[in-house]
Amino acid sequence: MERLAILPDFLLTARTPGEKFFLMLVAIALFVVVMGLVLLLVERAKRLPSWAVAAAFLLPTVAMILFGLVWPAIDTIRASFYDRNGQNFVGADNYVQAFTQNEFQIVLRNTAVWVVVVPIVATFIGLVYAVLVDRTRFEKFAKTLVFLPMAISMVGASIIWRFVYEYRPVLENVPAEFQPAQIGLMNQLLVWLGLEPQQFLLSPPLNSFFLIVVMIWIQAGFAMTVLSAAIKAIPDDIVEAARLDGLGGLRMFRFITVPSIRPALVVVVTTIAMGTLKVFDIVRTMTGGNFETSVVANEFYRQSFVQRNTGMGAALAVILFVLVIPIVAYNVRQLRRAEEIR
Repeated sequence: MERLAILPDFLLTARTPGEKFFLMLVAIALFVVVMGLVLLLVERAKRLPSWAVAAAFLLPTVAMILFGLVWPAIDTIRASFYDRNGQNFVGADNYVQAFTQNEFQIVLRNTAVWVVVVPIVATFIGLVYAVLVDRTRFEKFAKTLVFLPMAISMVGASIIWRFVYEYRPVLENVPAEFQPAQIGLMNQLLVWLGLEPQQFLLSPPLNSFFLIVVMIWIQAGFAMTVLSAAIKAIPDDIVEAARLDGLGGLRMFRFITVPSIRPALVVVVTTIAMGTLKVFDIVRTMTGGNFETSVVANEFYRQSFVQRNTGMGAALAVILFVLVIPIVAYNVRQLRRAEEIR
């Protein structure tokens, strides 16, 4: 990577504690200067024409969008039509390869399974849990337990679940009492039940579902939080009228709760689906994409930075972007409908 000409050599090669401390002071000073300029503009905004104020705030945003989002997207689309070195134009060959080769078909299949299973199961668990603990004495404590995984990074959660799935091979011709202890929770449970321990992460296609469990464990807390707030926002007069009509239990849930929180359900499902499409950390940490567990985001990384096939990596990135567009469009459409109803 070329060095930035606008930065002094000293700032690019700082190594000693003193140099790093000086670099930190320079960064703080730059931040203070920028904030001072912003505050100065705000103070003098009344003296400036309205178009100048609008331009002062919009131009930096537009510039960042153009150079940080639009231009990289265009460059990625361009690179997807070139070979692995980005030198020879190959047309749609990378896309044809992505949809026809068995290796990439497995990746697309896994991604589809993730996008279908994770949003539906995580939303269902979050919704049922929110309804069950709503207005109970231990509501705050119960919700905290489910929300805690959201506070853990994807990598941290993956490491935790790798220990849960940990497997130690069974030694042949060795009595059970002398077998190595299974430190993985799942395998220890199997041993207690008199069953053989399993290598959960090595056997396709079930190993993909064991990875999906991690994402569901994390996203169920998000679903529960949003849906719980939506349930509490249901007007009391609607609930009381339904009870007077004889509704209760599952009928109340089906005919009152679910229709009333439908906009929140759409937001939760689509948000989780978009996050699932971009899942990378879990697959990379737990299996590295091996044993037929790779998804589009992980394969994009592997092709671009491990195999050094920039053309295929760019094509997979474009495919990932195209897959996200319908979800975003549907979410925006539903939000507009909700606003029209209001």
